Amino acid sequence: MLAFPVLISHAGDSTGASLGTIADITAKTAGQPTAEEIAIQVGHNKISINFVWTLVTGFLVMFMQAGFAMVETGFTRAKNAAHTMSMNFMVYPLGMIGFWICGFAFMFGGVGPLATLGSENILNHAISITLFGKSMSILGWKGFFLSGDSYSAGIYTMFLFQMVFMDTTATIPTGSMAERWRFLPFVIYGLLVGTVLYPVYGCWVWGGGWLATLGSNFGLGHGHVDFAGSSVVHLTGGVIALVGAKLIGPRVGKFNADGTPNAIPGHHIPMAVVGTFILCFGWFGFNPGSTLAGTDLRIGVVATNTMLAGAAGAMTSMIYMWKRFGKPDISMMCNGMLAGLVAITAPCAFVNSISAVIIGGIAGVLVILAVFFVERTLKIDDPVGAIAVHGVNGAWGVLSLGLFADGTYGDGWNGVPGAVKGLFYGDASQFLAECIGVLANFVYIGIAAYIVFKVINAITPLRNTDEEQIMGLDIPEIGVEGYPEFSLIKSSHK
Repeated sequence: MLAFPVLISHAGDSTGASLGTIADITAKTAGQPTAEEIAIQVGHNKISINFVWTLVTGFLVMFMQAGFAMVETGFTRAKNAAHTMSMNFMVYPLGMIGFWICGFAFMFGGVGPLATLGSENILNHAISITLFGKSMSILGWKGFFLSGDSYSAGIYTMFLFQMVFMDTTATIPTGSMAERWRFLPFVIYGLLVGTVLYPVYGCWVWGGGWLATLGSNFGLGHGHVDFAGSSVVHLTGGVIALVGAKLIGPRVGKFNADGTPNAIPGHHIPMAVVGTFILCFGWFGFNPGSTLAGTDLRIGVVATNTMLAGAAGAMTSMIYMWKRFGKPDISMMCNGMLAGLVAITAPCAFVNSISAVIIGGIAGVLVILAVFFVERTLKIDDPVGAIAVHGVNGAWGVLSLGLFADGTYGDGWNGVPGAVKGLFYGDASQFLAECIGVLANFVYIGIAAYIVFKVINAITPLRNTDEEQIMGLDIPEIGVEGYPEFSLIKSSHK
């Protein structure tokens, strides 16, 4: 008699309820663990959960690179599609190698034990100065090439997560300088941003540096607090973008002789919209992942605040454009959502949902005002609005933390007892610490980026010729067209 497998009952555990028993605890005597062995297993499991959480959220942030590539390419012209995509692709490996060589060591070499990832005291060497009688770290000095005792699972996990954050910063200027940035100087920039531009300020905030110790050293709240990167990642990228776009100059045809700007529409709005959604998805790794701990249940608050702020930014930008120009602008809706996400990145763990919506809503209007200011007042050509999205709203993000942090999270942050509170909840000094962090970013990153771009330009010109810009950069720079079947320019693929 034939029996069909689908009709045969079995004794397997389809719910998994019987899995994970005392027999699964590592013990000298199988099935009879001691209290110490149980405690060791519990501790190991906790760290294991944190490892998996940190790695998976890092993978999400890595995927944001696809979102940036699509947004920037969609908001620029078809004749530069392959060039824009190439920059967004190559900035990932270039920045990564630079960060591996020395960037990670400069940023986290003196951070101390990584409590959520095993608490090994390996990253314990920093360069410090004494000022006003206080010791302040300015640069890490351990972990070069992830070698020596940095060959550790916890440090490797931390490197992966922080590397993809660095890459976000590195990507931002590729939008503001798109359609006229030669590929060779871009490659040099890609290496330098991961080695020196990003890590130094990152050390000051996340590596136990002097901005982090403004609280413990000078009583300014909990020091400069930035949960997931409004200042460290986005403001840094925005300032680099501002300096780079100013130095490289506008695209051919962007400004008339009298200084009035001309609109240069992007070629593929649907691509930009899909890219925005990818970035939104990746932000669930960006912000909740910054707990570095799947065992920290604040991740639910962080994720929800992130989602709400992005939505509020998209709504307010839509309403503002609709009211002012008579039509909702899809490009500004996208930038409004991204602005809300950028702004909530710093305060996401420290505020309630109402504050998150307010922060995101303000960001949605702020990004539009900033786009107009950059273009019409500063006369700077930013094809994708990167300066407004990341720079202006990166600054707003950390300042909003100094206003709205409600004292329900962050006990012991940066070595200061008690939870983080902003100005509206009784701690004006926290707002001052955030202001100092923003100012320090503008000064250091602005000067460092200026020097880097000037040096690169002395080696090889940053800017493409007018003829190359008119033709499109795909063939002159990359050797292939993004859309060869739709080419309007006769060219040779040599």
